[in-house]
Amino acid sequence: MSFSKASVRDADVEGRRVLVRVDFNVPLDGARVADDTRIRAALPTIEFLRDKGAKVILMSHLGRPKGRIVPELSLNPVATRLGELLETKVRLSTESTGPIAKVLVDSLQPGDVMLLENLRFHEGETSNDPDLSRALAELADVYVNDAFGAAHRAHASTAGIASQLPAYAGLLLEKEVENLEAVADDPERPLVVILGGAKVSDKVGVIDRFIELADQVLIGGAMCFPFYRARGINTGDSLVEEDGIPLAAEALEKAAASSCELVLPMDLALGREFSADTEHQDLDGVEVPDGWMGLDIGPKSAADYAGRISGAGTVLWNGPMGAFELEPFSAGTRTVAEAVARAPGFTVVGGGDSVAALVKFGLAENVDWVSTGGGASLELLEGKALPGVEALNDR
Repeated sequence: MSFSKASVRDADVEGRRVLVRVDFNVPLDGARVADDTRIRAALPTIEFLRDKGAKVILMSHLGRPKGRIVPELSLNPVATRLGELLETKVRLSTESTGPIAKVLVDSLQPGDVMLLENLRFHEGETSNDPDLSRALAELADVYVNDAFGAAHRAHASTAGIASQLPAYAGLLLEKEVENLEAVADDPERPLVVILGGAKVSDKVGVIDRFIELADQVLIGGAMCFPFYRARGINTGDSLVEEDGIPLAAEALEKAAASSCELVLPMDLALGREFSADTEHQDLDGVEVPDGWMGLDIGPKSAADYAGRISGAGTVLWNGPMGAFELEPFSAGTRTVAEAVARAPGFTVVGGGDSVAALVKFGLAENVDWVSTGGGASLELLEGKALPGVEALNDR
């Protein structure tokens, strides 16, 4: 299924003011950017527009200032880092709309880049206020959405503004949608989906959809404990999402009636408490004794999962296998990450923690597609429409 929305490649941008929604919601360490992955992901679209002679106006949110001006959440460090990456001056407007922004926009020459201040300093951003959409639209001739990470939200800068200007998809947004939809729509078989993390409720939509589509769904992380509880297995002091137990029971029933194999860990790594220096042991089995908590899948499960991944035509991985940030409990996630990186099939990794694990283990370059969107990638994989994509012009 090819991407059905108009692409920035189809837009006439020469000499025109192009307003680009990017996702520069990056971690800061004081006045510097701690991780510039999301900034780098937007570079192809920015460079494309500069090469075409556009005047580039970027806008993003950062953190959750809730409609107030919070100086610590200024995009100033982002403008500095972006300027270093582009090797050009990126001016920051101290406002997102209004006279200061307008003066800066009017001073732009073709190929210039500027950044508007944090959109969420306006209450109207998250409430999709039409006045804010109109004020933003007045700054430009063309709108481009390249913020896949924010595409699942109907905000003023994503869905609202697309009705005010000719609206196109950026190169990153386009690739995100194409690669994630390819997993669900036309995967090479077998399709192996690995889901981890803490909560079944966060991923129940994805579990349900892939029980219908995948050949195997492998479960890891604290998500496995509601499945054990649904089967009457003791989970000791492990983190269990109580609301997830009936959802897990339902998923087990659906899987039993489908051609998809839903696989749970067969052994676990246990700790007394959630810390790197806690007493720990491997459990050959999954009945967790009281006083212990499961903090990783065990070595047998990790090896089993790695074997299944190595035989896959398509692999989707979302969520770590355990508390990989604590050294004694990183082995399961590492084994899965290495298997995904080596897999001969088409590999897609989404979700902040799985991406963080890939980066930690130095494997991000070995995966076909690393998604920049957490919630957006999950909603797209569930089969939901994303407001920020739907609002764009059709091709």
